[in-house]
Amino acid sequence: MVIRRGSRSDVRFLRDMLHHAYYWRERDPGEEPGPVARYVKGWGRPGDTAVVALDEGFPVGAAWYRLFRRDHPGYGFVDETTPELAVAVVPSRRGRGLGEALLEALVERAREEGHRALSLSVPSDNDALVSFYEKHEFQRVHEDGGAASITMRREL
Repeated sequence: MVIRRGSRSDVRFLRDMLHHAYYWRERDPGEEPGPVARYVKGWGRPGDTAVVALDEGFPVGAAWYRLFRRDHPGYGFVDETTPELAVAVVPSRRGRGLGEALLEALVERAREEGHRALSLSVPSDNDALVSFYEKHEFQRVHEDGGAASITMRREL
């Protein structure tokens, strides 16, 4: 497996991965553009950063982040200087440490780019995912009962 930097040519794959990362937010994952489209729409603006995992030359997972404005936040918005991330792995490759490798590669990119923290949103009923991010130094900063989600932040 190889993890490489993402580019604008990966937008279609990021869009596909978006549904794996946020399917719980969409009533109909095939419906476009859904509210999660903000995570890839117009990809390539300043601050957009991605890493893509390849297995035998084929993309099998991605992790990416982007900055949001207070007036148009993401689900895990903390502030305008903290990028919000998403991580997704194709179902057939899950459980092999790929998500962890992607997350750590993206954290390293964030440090290189001078970010002080990263944020994300997870469903509050997904204990395994919450534990995964807590294991990777993310801390709960907000729980939204109405959206059934937890916003988490990791200092870099």
